[in-house]
Amino acid sequence: MEICEGATCYGDFHGEFSVTEEEEESGDVGGEEGENDGGACLFSRSEASEDEDSGAHDSTQAEPEEIPQLIAPALKRFLYEEIVLAAPPASTTINGSATSFSGNYHGQRKSEEPLALPPPLSLGSSFGSITTPLPGFSPSSIDDGAALLNSRRLPLWDPPSVRQRNGGTIFGFKMEDATPKVPIEGRRNILITSALPYVNNVPHLGNIIGCVLSADVFARYCRLRGYNAIYICGTDEYGTATETKAMEENCTPQQICDKYHAIHREVYKWFDICFDKFGRTSTPEQTEICQAIFNKLLENNWLSENTMQQLYCDTCQRFLADRFVEGTCPTLDCNYDSARGDQCEKCGKMLNPTELKDPKCKVCQTTPRIRDTEHLFLELPLLKDKLEQYINEMSVAGSWSQNAIQATNAWLKEGLKQRCITRDLKWGVPVPHEKFKEKVFYVWFDAPIGYISITACYTSDWSKWWKNPSNVELYQFMGKDNVPFHTVMFPSSLLGTGENWTLLKTISVTEYLNYEAGKFSKSKGIGVFGNDAKDTNIPVEVWRYYLLTNRPEVSDTLFTWADLQAKLNSELLNNLGNFINRVLSFIAKPEGQGYGSIIPDAPGAESHPLTEKLAERVSDFVGQYIEAMEKVKLKQGLKTAMAISSEGNAYLQDSQFWKLFKEDPSSCNIVVRTSAGLVYLLAALLEPFMPSFSVEVLGQLNLPISHLSVCDEKGDIDRIRRPWEILPSGHKIGKPEPLFKELKDEEVEFYREKFAGSQADRIEKADAAKKVAEQLKKTKISDGDAKIQKPSKSTVNGKSKAAVEAEVSISRLDVRVGLITQVRKHPDADSLYVEEIDVGEGTTRTVVSGLVKYYSLEEMQNRKVCVLCNLKPATMRGVKSHAMVLAASNEDHTKVELVDPPKSAVVGERVTFPGFDGEPDSVLNPKKKVWETLQVDLHTDSELVARYKDIPLTTSAGVCKVASISGGTIR
Repeated sequence: MEICEGATCYGDFHGEFSVTEEEEESGDVGGEEGENDGGACLFSRSEASEDEDSGAHDSTQAEPEEIPQLIAPALKRFLYEEIVLAAPPASTTINGSATSFSGNYHGQRKSEEPLALPPPLSLGSSFGSITTPLPGFSPSSIDDGAALLNSRRLPLWDPPSVRQRNGGTIFGFKMEDATPKVPIEGRRNILITSALPYVNNVPHLGNIIGCVLSADVFARYCRLRGYNAIYICGTDEYGTATETKAMEENCTPQQICDKYHAIHREVYKWFDICFDKFGRTSTPEQTEICQAIFNKLLENNWLSENTMQQLYCDTCQRFLADRFVEGTCPTLDCNYDSARGDQCEKCGKMLNPTELKDPKCKVCQTTPRIRDTEHLFLELPLLKDKLEQYINEMSVAGSWSQNAIQATNAWLKEGLKQRCITRDLKWGVPVPHEKFKEKVFYVWFDAPIGYISITACYTSDWSKWWKNPSNVELYQFMGKDNVPFHTVMFPSSLLGTGENWTLLKTISVTEYLNYEAGKFSKSKGIGVFGNDAKDTNIPVEVWRYYLLTNRPEVSDTLFTWADLQAKLNSELLNNLGNFINRVLSFIAKPEGQGYGSIIPDAPGAESHPLTEKLAERVSDFVGQYIEAMEKVKLKQGLKTAMAISSEGNAYLQDSQFWKLFKEDPSSCNIVVRTSAGLVYLLAALLEPFMPSFSVEVLGQLNLPISHLSVCDEKGDIDRIRRPWEILPSGHKIGKPEPLFKELKDEEVEFYREKFAGSQADRIEKADAAKKVAEQLKKTKISDGDAKIQKPSKSTVNGKSKAAVEAEVSISRLDVRVGLITQVRKHPDADSLYVEEIDVGEGTTRTVVSGLVKYYSLEEMQNRKVCVLCNLKPATMRGVKSHAMVLAASNEDHTKVELVDPPKSAVVGERVTFPGFDGEPDSVLNPKKKVWETLQVDLHTDSELVARYKDIPLTTSAGVCKVASISGGTIR
């Protein structure tokens, strides 16, 4: 695996956890609050001293029980598929009675360091030091693995290296020099791709969750289950986006590709994204495969020549591709004067360059003219029958997400049309045709072929993945705007060749993740970008967790700093981290107070009522987890895994183990061993989502860094039904440490302010802040001698006029774009509607409105509205209303109209008031009369625009308006 390299070594980490009063009184307080600067590498056992913290077993330690007889098949898989010596010496042997084999490792590991077998539940390979004898084990039980070692060079993971937890933390498996994987007969072979990112900017959080992170989670899950899976991605380097970026930065397209490929690679490495190959499309393999597919399509008569009109710049003497043109958007009520030739970024409408008003060449700023040009087209109408048969069959067999089906059907419903596959550009794959040799392929013809060419860069046996539909399942991850190109264009190109290609089986599509006040924008630099996340020093597992809990699977979701804080503090720190720390800290206490770091034996666990009930619940959750993950419902899978942590916390509380320790030791042993098993299980189930977290937990359990597994060699999860058997008794754990740190209010405010503008704004503000800091050094304030100023005439009751005005600033209102998803009549009030409104929070809000007189149910359903979200909830005739929709009325209140945001406004985005940049109150205090004070200045003007005083209510797509009421009052 290419991207994630190096291991995790944790120290210098702060955290806290909660305890009950009973635990505190009994002395069962796991760990200490505050700092831990231990800094010891938890996993480099060869460097650890043989003391208590090293996890070494001495003669006084309790003898561990025998590990169940499943190690032989595990080691067999271990040797054949996962980790075998690179060029092993002839002396390599397998110890027939213990758990190690020796040899010279590729890297810096020495032959005397044992290669340990995994714990009972884990069936992957690992490093570590479990020294349990295996009854009946011999080399023959793994089909003479020693001979295999001497005869074949297989992949080896590089030894661990130290990296900070918040800087790319997964124990990485560097396999660039290893033998690439090929499909294996009889195994599930899964080919996973993520949409290829453009090389025109730094990826933002929306890009990361929409494609590469989601695919990484699924790829990790597949490895967890023992599937033979590869994950392919890379940078999309051809096309107008690259050429225009090169012009902006005054360099060549190749230099742009080199620069941004490295940036993307570094960002994904920090986010613990583990590709089997992260490549690029500007390679000879891309040219060769792309031209071969083209030639097949040409040979099979699926291509045609046609004339189209395109803008031509006489000054530059070239046809202008879409992104080489800017002009005024032709859309009514938009008229954005910097719309691109392919899309208006303000209203979102897809455009052709010839549709722009007042177009300008982006290179020289002169006005281009329309001119005919010859191009090649893919005849989609002729491929219609083949394509529809494929879509109808595979959308069912592959359980396509609903948004993918809708986007695909929309294209089919409109009728398939000829699709141009060539462009008048220089930077791209050349068209191998004499008449069109000066042209290159259109990016959406050649970009999906990049998946194939990157696989070809990974292995010369690429066709075993891409021309093997009976034995390979293709899973593809992308944002919703890429769907038709993967479900219509790419399959059509492959079907048209007449060759036996592996076609898309399952597509996982995300909607948009929006940033607090609106859309992420690469071109404007709005939102948190990959390098920003790294600079916050918030650990990578927290970023991954938050993005995945907020994954926009069905509708757009919203990133907010307050939500990130709530999920970290409540779900990670107080739930997951608290459970694990309580369990391990209690086990680590000295004998007499705890278990001296040794997992106790637990006879009779299967008949212990509370434990039996827990096992039943956990078994159900694991089944639900697997079902969700198999269907690529990643958010549900994560939620289910976290539910096991909640069950564990309840189990600890219900058992009152701190009392059992003194009053019923045998029952306490059962609870503690069972809970330790749950800790391991959580590390396994959460590894796809938070790999660095799992590595840390394994270290605290003193278990090998391994390819975790929740099932045995046959894929059976039966052992999960007996969590007390997951870890062997007598095993010595490592040193417990707090896993998460609280994110405080002042930190949230700091980050919100820091990332409020664009990246360019941030740099400007940072420079200004430095100048202010320098100026302060020259004043008495920096010496602590500043005098207390007396109130002046410009103050009111001791407060400045500015402060008084800020108290009633319009920015204190949290107005958002909402979508009415359901509406019904109030059961007890004829004049009221009860609406369910999506305001970008993942769930809907119930809102009661007195609009029955003015709108029908049909007019309300699926309508976008402006919603005031921070009023205190109020009960209206027995139904609690959690927000208010904004509407305007005429003077005598005989006419009422909803304030409408633009149709292309993003659900959940904040409606802003330009010039007022403050943050809204979480809840408006009714006693302060903030809403009542501000409402008197809300009105509509003669152009029907909703305004506060003279400021329009504004969204990223334009201003909010009403249908016909001018001079109305908004309330």
